[in-house]
Amino acid sequence: MIAFLPGTRRRRGVVRRAAAGTACVSLAVALTACGSPEDPDAGTNGVGKLSPTKIQQKTLAAAEGAPTVRISGKLVSGRRTYELDMQLTGNGGKGEVSTKDTEFSLLRIGKELYVKADAGFWAHQEGGTPSRTDSAAAAKLDGKYVKVPAADRTYRQFSGFTEKDALLDTLLTLHGKLARGEHSTLGGTRTIRISAAQGNGGTLDVSLEGKPYPLRLNRAGGAGTVQFADWGKRIDLAEPDKNDVVDYGESIGSGN
Repeated sequence: MIAFLPGTRRRRGVVRRAAAGTACVSLAVALTACGSPEDPDAGTNGVGKLSPTKIQQKTLAAAEGAPTVRISGKLVSGRRTYELDMQLTGNGGKGEVSTKDTEFSLLRIGKELYVKADAGFWAHQEGGTPSRTDSAAAAKLDGKYVKVPAADRTYRQFSGFTEKDALLDTLLTLHGKLARGEHSTLGGTRTIRISAAQGNGGTLDVSLEGKPYPLRLNRAGGAGTVQFADWGKRIDLAEPDKNDVVDYGESIGSGN
């Protein structure tokens, strides 16, 4: 028979009550933590707490102040849908553009604009069914950088894809009353969304990390979705080799 020391049962009761009390406190702390969600703006640049108008102002200022950007995605303009992937600076840009029927590369350095495409692209530029002469001329341009004259009607059409500030001004315009949406993530980056006209006027996802750069735009009226990346990263624009350049002088004779 085991003999208990005096007061043993009493001490054990105290220990049990103390342990139970500690467990209750731990459970209460755990429940409190679970019931208190983290601040979605903690550790961010703070724009998620601003009004949608202020968020738009901040992101436009950040975009305008960036020396470079990469813009990719789909743009619907009139009856045409363009897929683009352009790297842009304040002095030019380079990249790829494609439509349902064709694709081409663009390079602009200052006022000098070059278009590079296959023979089918240049034959199509004449409009209608190309003649044998047109096809022969187009074949000479296959894979070459064609220098587009500033006076040619296609210069503005092509150069528009290479003009950083003008393209951003057009794309980052939302139409209608602004509202602040949900916090989310995009490519691992925390974001806040602003929308116009309940989304019908476009939506814009803005970075909550670092500068409040725009990261993704859903254009109004289903006119495409565009991604913005590589803000401020260096972009090298180099003149093509002279042997790969065709200069048509005053006009390339485009029919589009």
